[in-house]
Amino acid sequence: MQDSIFDQYIKKRTPIIKNKKILQNTYLPEQLPHRAGQIDKIASIVSIALEGDRPSNIMVYGKTGTGKTAVLNFIGKELEKADSRRERCGYVYVNCEVVDTPYGILYNIGNQITVESDNKIPFTGWSFEKVYSNLVKQIDDTDKVFVVVLDEIDRMVSKKGDDIFYYLAKINENLKRSKVSLVGISNDMKFLEFLEPKARSRLGGESLIFPPYTADELEDILKSRAEIAFDNDTLDGGVISYCASVAARVDGDARVALDLLRTAADTAERNGDSRVTIAHVKSAKNSIEFDAVSEGIRTLSSQSKIVLMSITKNVEADNPRMTTGDVYNKYKEICDVLDIKPLTQRRVTDLISELDMMGIINASVRSFGRAGRTKEIELAAPKENIMILRDDPMFKDFEYSKSPRQMKLM
Repeated sequence: MQDSIFDQYIKKRTPIIKNKKILQNTYLPEQLPHRAGQIDKIASIVSIALEGDRPSNIMVYGKTGTGKTAVLNFIGKELEKADSRRERCGYVYVNCEVVDTPYGILYNIGNQITVESDNKIPFTGWSFEKVYSNLVKQIDDTDKVFVVVLDEIDRMVSKKGDDIFYYLAKINENLKRSKVSLVGISNDMKFLEFLEPKARSRLGGESLIFPPYTADELEDILKSRAEIAFDNDTLDGGVISYCASVAARVDGDARVALDLLRTAADTAERNGDSRVTIAHVKSAKNSIEFDAVSEGIRTLSSQSKIVLMSITKNVEADNPRMTTGDVYNKYKEICDVLDIKPLTQRRVTDLISELDMMGIINASVRSFGRAGRTKEIELAAPKENIMILRDDPMFKDFEYSKSPRQMKLM
């Protein structure tokens, strides 16, 4: 049998990690270090579901990697453990960044609730009203209390608006036997401010903030995972504390800490090394920091680069949270300097949405009541990533404008 190109790497690899899933961000451990307070608070609110009463709606805030999703899924497991026959309550989890349409959210909730194929909502083809009425019937037929968790709820609003949350928040008015409690998870502390008043008043309830982890807390988290994932004496002294200290500087993000440790161990395995050292962690850090954001900016279309430059120029003009109109006005000025025909404002709005999806900017919908709504935009990528625009051939010859506006680009 002819050797494949993979044989040399398989032979060289030295297995170090006993259980790789332990180091994944999606793994839910039996214990969640340093989140006992948050677990107790949410459990105290949700516990009445086991007695047939509807818990208050909850809004959970915190930066990425602070344990929000893990805690809510832990609560979900505990609910199922307390009601093993699932006769009194149910737990439903939806990630609104992945399921990012109103139809998709209702479809996802409905098909987690019902197991009967004849009653399932189809993947597509129904009107929103029909899906909603069918979901109401499905929920009411169960005669239970449901805790519905909507993760990354702010991302859904920035993409599709807040109508879906108004419908979900008022769903109890249409139920006779069952009840629904909503838990929203958001990275944006000002999320509720961007909702229409009718949605905000219904969705609001109790709020809970998850603070970033400290370096010591991150070290405890990594130690608890490493005890299961590795054999003794596999990690050099200082590896875990180094991973924790690096992650603590990145907003106390536990995901960064786990990514560093996992990538370092994988690097050691590929090299055929029997131990994970700080050198492996540094190599992993360099690999992770060659991030897709910088590469994504380099490969943007010309028009997207101009839009991004327009956003950075607004920031430099002390306008860090700008509207679509602010961006478009600056965009037209730059097009004038570059002698490029500008796109319509609608098309620029589409490009802003694409930059948002790439994680380069944050674009959330802000409501002005009867005056309508617009996107509020701010840079999300680190400044050093954005600075690579200065090296782009498109802008290098335009430090000073020769147009009557005399606009300085760089």
